[in-house]
Amino acid sequence: MGRTKRGYIARRRRKKTLLNFRGRSSRLIRTMTQQEIKALASSDRDRDRQKRDFRGLWITRINSVIRQGWVSYNYSKLIHDLYKRQLLFNRKILAQIAIANKNSLYKISNEILKPEVNWKESAGVI
Repeated sequence: MGRTKRGYIARRRRKKTLLNFRGRSSRLIRTMTQQEIKALASSDRDRDRQKRDFRGLWITRINSVIRQGWVSYNYSKLIHDLYKRQLLFNRKILAQIAIANKNSLYKISNEILKPEVNWKESAGVI
Protein backbone atom coordinates (compact mmCIF):
# COMPACT_ATOMS: atom_id res chain seq x y z
CA MET A 1 0.00 0.00 0.00
CA GLY A 2 1.38 3.35 -0.96
CA ARG A 3 1.45 6.33 1.33
CA THR A 4 -1.36 8.81 0.78
CA LYS A 5 -0.18 12.37 0.59
CA ARG A 6 -3.13 14.67 1.01
CA GLY A 7 -1.85 17.21 3.48
CA TYR A 8 -2.75 20.17 1.30
CA ILE A 9 -6.34 19.04 0.83
CA ALA A 10 -6.83 18.36 4.52
CA ARG A 11 -5.26 21.68 5.46
CA ARG A 12 -7.45 23.53 2.97
CA ARG A 13 -10.55 21.86 4.43
CA ARG A 14 -9.56 22.87 7.97
CA LYS A 15 -8.68 26.43 7.00
CA LYS A 16 -11.88 27.07 5.06
CA THR A 17 -13.69 28.69 8.01
CA LEU A 18 -10.58 30.29 9.50
CA LEU A 19 -9.30 32.38 6.61
CA ASN A 20 -9.84 35.73 8.35
CA PHE A 21 -8.14 34.87 11.64
CA ARG A 22 -4.84 36.56 12.50
CA GLY A 23 -1.44 35.20 13.45
CA ARG A 24 -1.12 31.69 14.82
CA SER A 25 -4.87 31.22 14.77
CA SER A 26 -4.73 31.01 10.98
CA ARG A 27 -1.53 28.94 10.64
CA LEU A 28 -1.22 26.29 13.34
CA ILE A 29 -3.69 23.42 13.24
CA ARG A 30 -4.16 22.99 17.00
CA THR A 31 -4.60 26.72 17.59
CA MET A 32 -6.94 26.88 14.60
CA THR A 33 -9.25 24.25 16.02
CA GLN A 34 -9.27 25.88 19.47
CA GLN A 35 -10.09 29.27 17.98
CA GLU A 36 -12.80 27.75 15.81
CA ILE A 37 -14.46 26.13 18.84
CA LYS A 38 -14.26 29.43 20.72
CA ALA A 39 -15.66 31.40 17.78
CA LEU A 40 -18.58 29.02 17.29
CA ALA A 41 -19.42 29.15 21.00
CA SER A 42 -19.31 32.95 20.95
CA SER A 43 -21.53 33.20 17.89
CA ASP A 44 -24.07 30.83 19.43
CA ARG A 45 -24.13 32.83 22.68
CA ASP A 46 -24.27 36.18 20.95
CA ARG A 47 -27.26 35.26 18.80
CA ASP A 48 -29.33 35.15 21.99
CA ARG A 49 -27.62 38.29 23.28
CA GLN A 50 -28.48 40.12 20.06
CA LYS A 51 -32.20 39.49 20.60
CA ARG A 52 -31.99 41.05 24.07
CA ASP A 53 -30.01 44.02 22.80
CA PHE A 54 -32.47 44.79 20.02
CA ARG A 55 -35.45 44.57 22.37
CA GLY A 56 -33.76 47.08 24.69
CA LEU A 57 -33.02 49.37 21.75
CA TRP A 58 -36.67 49.28 20.63
CA ILE A 59 -37.88 50.06 24.15
CA THR A 60 -35.47 53.00 24.43
CA ARG A 61 -36.59 54.44 21.09
CA ILE A 62 -40.29 54.17 21.96
CA ASN A 63 -39.76 55.68 25.40
CA SER A 64 -37.78 58.65 24.07
CA VAL A 65 -40.41 59.54 21.46
CA ILE A 66 -43.30 59.13 23.91
CA ARG A 67 -41.60 61.31 26.52
CA GLN A 68 -41.04 64.07 23.96
CA GLY A 69 -44.79 64.38 23.53
CA TRP A 70 -45.92 64.26 27.17
CA VAL A 71 -44.07 64.77 30.40
CA SER A 72 -46.11 62.36 32.49
CA TYR A 73 -46.59 59.61 29.88
CA ASN A 74 -43.91 56.96 29.35
CA TYR A 75 -43.21 53.58 27.78
CA SER A 76 -44.57 51.41 30.58
CA LYS A 77 -47.90 53.27 30.65
CA LEU A 78 -48.16 53.01 26.86
CA ILE A 79 -47.59 49.24 26.88
CA HIS A 80 -50.03 48.82 29.79
CA ASP A 81 -52.71 50.76 27.90
CA LEU A 82 -52.04 48.75 24.73
CA TYR A 83 -52.61 45.49 26.59
CA LYS A 84 -55.66 46.90 28.33
CA ARG A 85 -57.17 47.80 24.95
CA GLN A 86 -56.05 44.42 23.52
CA LEU A 87 -54.10 46.04 20.69
CA LEU A 88 -51.35 43.80 19.40
CA PHE A 89 -48.42 46.00 18.45
CA ASN A 90 -45.03 44.50 19.07
CA ARG A 91 -42.11 46.62 20.16
CA LYS A 92 -40.28 46.36 16.85
CA ILE A 93 -43.21 47.81 14.91
CA LEU A 94 -43.77 50.56 17.49
CA ALA A 95 -40.08 51.51 17.31
CA GLN A 96 -40.21 51.69 13.50
CA ILE A 97 -43.30 53.90 13.70
CA ALA A 98 -41.56 56.08 16.29
CA ILE A 99 -38.54 56.62 14.03
CA ALA A 100 -40.37 57.00 10.72
CA ASN A 101 -43.38 59.04 11.80
CA LYS A 102 -43.70 60.41 15.32
CA ASN A 103 -47.15 61.86 14.61
CA SER A 104 -48.53 58.38 13.93
CA LEU A 105 -47.27 57.17 17.29
CA TYR A 106 -48.84 60.21 18.96
CA LYS A 107 -52.17 59.42 17.27
CA ILE A 108 -52.00 55.80 18.43
CA SER A 109 -51.28 56.84 21.99
CA ASN A 110 -54.06 59.49 21.92
CA GLU A 111 -56.56 56.85 20.81
CA ILE A 112 -55.44 54.61 23.62
CA LEU A 113 -55.80 57.38 26.20
CA LYS A 114 -59.44 58.09 25.28
CA PRO A 115 -61.91 56.62 27.77
CA GLU A 116 -63.06 53.16 26.80
CA VAL A 117 -66.67 52.97 25.58
CA ASN A 118 -68.66 49.88 26.46
CA TRP A 119 -70.56 49.11 23.26
CA LYS A 120 -73.21 47.03 25.04
CA GLU A 121 -74.22 49.92 27.28
CA SER A 122 -74.17 52.47 24.45
CA ALA A 123 -76.37 50.27 22.25
CA GLY A 124 -78.82 49.58 25.07
CA VAL A 125 -78.22 45.82 25.12
CA ILE A 126 -77.89 45.59 28.90
